[in-house]
Amino acid sequence: MRIVVGILLDRKTYLGILRQKTGYERIDLYNKAAENLGITPFYMCLQHISEKSVLGLCYENKKYRLIRLPIPKVTHNRAMTLTSYLQKQLGVLSNSSIVFNGQNRHDKLRIHKLLSTNKSVRDYLPESMAYSSEQLIDAMERLSSLYIKPTNSSIGKGVIKVTKKENEEWQLCWSNIEPKMLSDKKAQAYIHEKVGTQSYLIQQAISLATYQGRPYDLRVSAQRGDKGKWQITGIAGKVAASGRHVTNLAKGGEARRCEELFRASGFDPYRMKADVEQASLIIAESLSERIPAMADVGLDVGVDQFGRIKLIEVNGRDQRYEFKQLKMVQTFNNTYETPLRYAKFLLNR
Repeated sequence: MRIVVGILLDRKTYLGILRQKTGYERIDLYNKAAENLGITPFYMCLQHISEKSVLGLCYENKKYRLIRLPIPKVTHNRAMTLTSYLQKQLGVLSNSSIVFNGQNRHDKLRIHKLLSTNKSVRDYLPESMAYSSEQLIDAMERLSSLYIKPTNSSIGKGVIKVTKKENEEWQLCWSNIEPKMLSDKKAQAYIHEKVGTQSYLIQQAISLATYQGRPYDLRVSAQRGDKGKWQITGIAGKVAASGRHVTNLAKGGEARRCEELFRASGFDPYRMKADVEQASLIIAESLSERIPAMADVGLDVGVDQFGRIKLIEVNGRDQRYEFKQLKMVQTFNNTYETPLRYAKFLLNR
């Protein structure tokens, strides 16, 4: 058997491999990349891991074998570990394996605080703070537009956009509900009711550049590769659906090539793309100094109407489907191959 690299999946995804029902995970692209690199991918889920070994699916000679093997020396984590049991099992795995991207659901406020300590990154950060009634009142006195976001959600769930209008009322956009126009006191009461006891943050809204009147941002795939260094594997644009304030594809957003979006905004597409890549590398490198296991992330990056670049959030388990929708075939393939190149680098080291 060639050198083995573990690929850790959610149990549902793992059980779907033989039925080719793996959701957003393109297992065939891992297999293809592994073949090119001369390694054997070994698919696992945390429920089948013991102290010394793991039962999983080994892909060799174009077929799968269910087999128990010693825990692989290196593992690429693609599983969410949101329960205490799964966290415990991840700890068992990590005792015997180098698990990169071990923690892949990151608290947005923690990420902001970690990045704020680096002077070279601060200019890319919108003002952000923990939610409280007092902080909300203060922010609404100083800022004309802000987001209220859950610190641990994904795909735009629970995000409220608050914008001051000329009549001194505030427009509140939440989910797909018709926007509300409220006084500042009523707006604050409404937001406080929606937040409840959940963990939220307040973030200064970026005046995003627009495409056909709709705001857009960018998904940047930042990954470590075969020399252990960060690289930008690809950039895809996400345009908000008409009347919506979030650009997530799961919320009706539309994928577009970033060059097309930059041209529509009057930017030099090549220079702007290079600037976004440089900013994203600085952000990824800075974060990995504080979270060393981080190696494969999707950065949501905004460009405002003046071409200034701001980090919106960090996604620890990038689903990469923007590249698939845009038929960026080589880029999409590379997002699967690059982590395996990094795994091989770790094994060789």
